[in-house]
Amino acid sequence: MNRPLREQPHRFFLGTRALPCPYIPGRVERKVVTDLATIQAAELYERLSRAGFRRSHGLAYRPACPGCSACVPVRVVVDGFEWSRNFRKLANRNADLTAHEMTAHATMEQFRLFTRYQRSRHAGGEMSSMGFRDYQAMVEDSPIDTRIIEYRDSAGDLVALMLADMQQDALSAVYSFYDPTQDRRSLGTWMVLWMVERCEEIGLPYVYLGYWIEQSPKMAYKARFRPLEGLGADGWRRIGSMPPEYPLTASA
Repeated sequence: MNRPLREQPHRFFLGTRALPCPYIPGRVERKVVTDLATIQAAELYERLSRAGFRRSHGLAYRPACPGCSACVPVRVVVDGFEWSRNFRKLANRNADLTAHEMTAHATMEQFRLFTRYQRSRHAGGEMSSMGFRDYQAMVEDSPIDTRIIEYRDSAGDLVALMLADMQQDALSAVYSFYDPTQDRRSLGTWMVLWMVERCEEIGLPYVYLGYWIEQSPKMAYKARFRPLEGLGADGWRRIGSMPPEYPLTASA
């Protein structure tokens, strides 16, 4: 369900209305968005992603919240990735899983797992009420090279899924979900580790993980993947060397 492409000689960026921030109580969230449905969609998104933008359907967006720069775009550096003892244990624990990488195509099997995950982990959230057509649009409505990676156990059952964009310098995690009854596997963390290994295998230097918010417990897990780089006003830098108030870059 790819959107029709069209030439756009001028790039338009629009601001969204203010909404309550889902990550930091008492703050508001605004975004700047632009349409990716152009003939040069892949090239455009390469540039935008390096400037801190993320993709949803055929749009690229970036936080533009008044008086707040808490959202820091982050990416894992594949070369020299630090495999902690816990990471290695986790990899061994999931050694029975097989990854199947394919073009972005939605199936009812995926949707059933997605629904179980939403009802267990995000009951009452916006995505918990999504129907199959909504899920299909999330997966297939992309003007760039988007992949699905299905993870199956030895019985062939689907236990996890990663939706990822293939970029010139990275695999970029768009959305992931998994069997909520298999907590022991820590599948969310394991899928990131799989992406690091996959990038190393195909020669890509980064794994993009979206935004990291130091004050948000929901985002805390991203800081475990080292080396981790964050984007600030003077470019991409290692998280450990970033000053406390590290503003987002405003240029694309």
